[in-house]
Amino acid sequence: MKAIILVGGEGTRLRPLTYSVVKSMVPVLNRPFLEHVLCNLTMHDINEVVLAMGYKPDSIYEYFKSSPLTAIKLTYSLETKPLGTAGAVKLAGEHINRTFFVLNGDVFTDIDFTDMLRFHRENSAMATIALTHVDDPTRFGVVETGADFRVQRFIEKPAPDKITSHWINAGVYILEPSVLDNIPAGEFYMFERGVFPTLLVKGERVYAYQSKSYWIDMGTPAKYHQLNMDILRGACTSSLYTGGNISVGEGSSVDPSCEIKGPVLMGNECRLERNVRITGPAVIGNRCHLKQDCKIENSLLWNKIVIGSQAEIINSIIASGANIEDNAHLRDQTYNHEAPTDDGGKKT
Repeated sequence: MKAIILVGGEGTRLRPLTYSVVKSMVPVLNRPFLEHVLCNLTMHDINEVVLAMGYKPDSIYEYFKSSPLTAIKLTYSLETKPLGTAGAVKLAGEHINRTFFVLNGDVFTDIDFTDMLRFHRENSAMATIALTHVDDPTRFGVVETGADFRVQRFIEKPAPDKITSHWINAGVYILEPSVLDNIPAGEFYMFERGVFPTLLVKGERVYAYQSKSYWIDMGTPAKYHQLNMDILRGACTSSLYTGGNISVGEGSSVDPSCEIKGPVLMGNECRLERNVRITGPAVIGNRCHLKQDCKIENSLLWNKIVIGSQAEIINSIIASGANIEDNAHLRDQTYNHEAPTDDGGKKT
């Protein structure tokens, strides 16, 4: 089975983190987000994936060149100008000759792709849209269906008094190749406002697959932080994470006086000096140095970070290479030392 994953966006909602790395490659439990998505797909026999890329593709190329996935074949499609969700799929469509999945590159879900494909085939659908249930659909695209789950209409970001459904577009589709005929080549075009409404006007068979599986759009720092913590807590699953209350990577040293309350995932070659306190859920990247008496709580540290003595990091994200001074206090911060000062969180 094939899939196209849309990984071409600039990730502006995820700044300041995406000043350092493209959105699809931000670390989730010390592995690139995209790697989690790919490995989850292989659990459903989706073993050929086209990555529809645009913004800064080199880091994606290089990572999977040096760390190839043996269970999946990757093909790359590169847009030279922004083409939108549907335009990017049209470009990548040269690699498609049968039924295929499409995934937005900032969505993490443990939806049952196998069962979704069964539903698509049983309904002889041209397009099937995965739906997820949310309490507040005003920020999303609502999908209305009939009793048979055939799509009737789309409502983009309804006002509170206009809400007719709490089922929203989850950014996961199954499409027949003929859908590509409805997308203009080389033009900016969207599924939500272009392709799917056009298919409805034509009377094509467009269905909705409702799922209450875990789903998150990790495109903001808050949601990205939540995703990491949810996997650690066991609220969702990734085939790259086997669980465990406290995991310490190879070559790491932890002073016996340290106090660690899980769930905590620590990378390789870290050094924890005396009286360091870590309260999970928390993720510590590779080659981090936590100096004496510092405190980490419900936070996410990337790689090669130094946390000063008696510093406190609470409910925060620290991007790679940061040097947090002694006695610093960061709470509810997203800090990237490579970002412009006015967009990098609290400077210390």
